[in-house]
Amino acid sequence: MFDVLFSHSYFYKFDQKQWDNKTPFPPLGTLYAASFLRENGYKVSLFDTNLIDKPESIFEKLKTVKPKFFVLYDDGFNYLTKMCLTTMREAAFKMMSIAKEAGCIVIANSSDSTDHFEKYLDNGADFIIKGEGEEALKELIDSITLNQATTTIKSIVYKKENEIIENPKRPVLRDLDVLPLPAWDLINIDDYKAIWELSGKAFTLNIATTRGCPFKCNWCAKPIYGNRYNSHSPAYITKHIKYLSDTFNVKRFWMCDDIFGLKPNWVQEFNIQLKTHKLNISYYIQSRVDLLLKEDTIDALVESGLEEVWVGAESGSQAILDAMDKDTKVEQIYEATKLLKTKNVRVAFFIQFGYLNETKEDIDKTIQMIKELVPDNIGVSVSYPLPGTKFYEKVKDDLILKANWTDSDDLAMMFKGTYSTEFYRKLQRYVHKEYRKSQGLYNLKHFNISKIKSILKLAYYLPSAFYDKFLLKKLAKQ
Repeated sequence: MFDVLFSHSYFYKFDQKQWDNKTPFPPLGTLYAASFLRENGYKVSLFDTNLIDKPESIFEKLKTVKPKFFVLYDDGFNYLTKMCLTTMREAAFKMMSIAKEAGCIVIANSSDSTDHFEKYLDNGADFIIKGEGEEALKELIDSITLNQATTTIKSIVYKKENEIIENPKRPVLRDLDVLPLPAWDLINIDDYKAIWELSGKAFTLNIATTRGCPFKCNWCAKPIYGNRYNSHSPAYITKHIKYLSDTFNVKRFWMCDDIFGLKPNWVQEFNIQLKTHKLNISYYIQSRVDLLLKEDTIDALVESGLEEVWVGAESGSQAILDAMDKDTKVEQIYEATKLLKTKNVRVAFFIQFGYLNETKEDIDKTIQMIKELVPDNIGVSVSYPLPGTKFYEKVKDDLILKANWTDSDDLAMMFKGTYSTEFYRKLQRYVHKEYRKSQGLYNLKHFNISKIKSILKLAYYLPSAFYDKFLLKKLAKQ
């Protein structure tokens, strides 16, 4: 019998866009929580939902491990969990219900349960842990196990005589190095490797070097790790990388921090640590263009193995960036992109359309920026109201019929924007075609036989983008 069965509610197969990518990552946040409890004397197990077909599969796991506690602990490092996709919420409710029927005490910790704890309490959860969960989870399970009161435990929400009790929130953990390495042994790595082989990309594992983000973009929620920025030491992360390299023979990593390398001199020390331990890796990150332009940051990143940077470009319109409280300049996007390219680092843009009061001119500036800079990849979405943000407060009265997407490719406008959902869905496809067209034309101008496929695809993208532009003009008038 196990004390605690951990699970999470992200099912790649329920999100067709993500499943088609064939690049799944294990639930890192869940593994940290499992490791923390195990280090404190509990016997833990994991029901990993990432690669399975249905939440009902948990029946057999519950029969086998017979846990006292079922902990639905979502991976807070997976940005898709912030979006609280309805397919994942329904799966969470199903698993909690099954665990409850099996006699488990049910505990939930996720962005969705933090934002909508009432729904989770109504669907089988005995306790909700709001925000960062490891310490609160241990304290809660300790108290229940010892038959002690749970009423003073910070960050928990529960029902008492049909009244919802919400305890004060605890401070986030500052010294991240006190955490043991994640419980990677609970994951079947071979299953992940098999999916990655289908993608044609080098197998990659996810690592978080930090928690939280100190910036205040007014559309970005931080329900788990907050608005602080706390960091593991370069020595801890190097130890983590060495473990994964030695154990699973992995050499490529996704640094899944909201912002990588923000702490002064962290990247430089990380580079030294890797060299000291003779670790030769490649990795990709998320960052901000203003940070990348500081001192010798890019040089240290490149030397340590940086392969690709995803930057939150968001828009080519300064008016939109200012409205978002992004605190970056369009010129910095241009400067950082060009500098990274001279260092042979791939650059990818997160692009966001549909923000409040967006105009056709704002859209045109963004498309023009993409065509001029020709990044190596783009991710295009529309503005998504997340609870707890200033943006959400501005549009919440519009969220009557729909407040969450079904999956990450939904792209529905959930508030009254400049244009319709149909327009923005077509715009997303059009921008991707314009982007591919720009890539093809660039590769034709700077001919390289390895890029011949991109050049040949111009035969499709040139007429297709032209036709989509015509349709967008019609949709804009409706």
